[in-house]
Amino acid sequence: MEKKVNVAVMGATGAVGTCFLKILEERKFPINSIRMLASDRSKGKELEFCGKRYPVEVLTHDSFEGTDIVLASAGASRSLEFLPSAVKAGAVCVDNSSAFRMDKDVPLVVPEVNAEKIRENKGIIANPNCSTIQMVVALWPIHKAAKIKRIVVTTFQSVSGAGQSKVLELESQVKEFVAGRKPTVKEFPYQIAFNLIPQIDVFGDNKYTKEEMKMVNETRKIMGDQSIMVNATCVRVPVFYAHSESVNIETERHITPDEVRSLLAKAPGVKVVDDPANKVYPMPIDGEGKDDTLVGRIRQDESIKNGISMWIVADNIRKGAALNAIQIAEELIK
Repeated sequence: MEKKVNVAVMGATGAVGTCFLKILEERKFPINSIRMLASDRSKGKELEFCGKRYPVEVLTHDSFEGTDIVLASAGASRSLEFLPSAVKAGAVCVDNSSAFRMDKDVPLVVPEVNAEKIRENKGIIANPNCSTIQMVVALWPIHKAAKIKRIVVTTFQSVSGAGQSKVLELESQVKEFVAGRKPTVKEFPYQIAFNLIPQIDVFGDNKYTKEEMKMVNETRKIMGDQSIMVNATCVRVPVFYAHSESVNIETERHITPDEVRSLLAKAPGVKVVDDPANKVYPMPIDGEGKDDTLVGRIRQDESIKNGISMWIVADNIRKGAALNAIQIAEELIK
């Protein structure tokens, strides 16, 4: 008989928290008891899970007694403050924030790539950045076969990656624009409707944003290879859900597009969507609500000897956040 566990969802009322509950239910995660934890603002709310209604409890340092697994998506500052208390109470925490990702004692895990690292946890396992997750899921089979030396990636990231308030802003700006009014700008530094913003998070001294440097550092840590050179440009686009990425790689061994397609066709969590002659390639509207990472436009880079270019799409709230964390929790139970 499958072991049932006591679960706490931290940040249960947010976009990722809501998705946690949906996926736990879909995948019939073996739950004995569940606690919905959130900030003071959500006090008095109720959330539905598996046909029952649960009160939302205010997150405190005493919220974790008797809990086996904590699924956390409440932001880095909350994770830094509360997860040590959860570990002290005996729980293993899967944290969706950036708080512990680059901590040398914390595994950074994408189950399709480095599930074996889960065993090395000391109470906290970090869930990577959404844009990094979908990229490494697609690149890992190629890295194993031909060793990737260099990655150049440009991301086209949906507004949901920045939170629910940003989704609502895009929605309202589109309505204002269509009605002939000047769109109201509050959440983003500029109008996002019918526009692109080539900045996600703050710029560092090297003129790259934090989001771009996350892709550099997290990719190397997850793939276990500090020699991989990564150059990232991260762009916010007026799409509600699912991130897209233009990825160019240089490998040590020459590999053909057909070999890449064959490798990815067998890879867990990947779906090859690649028939450009018939206008078949991944788009955000195809990725939304799906668990798989979609890969298409696979072609030889004719400017270098061992280059491949491709286009990668995945739902940033599902595989980019909630699903990846729950897959980690499933491995933990195994």
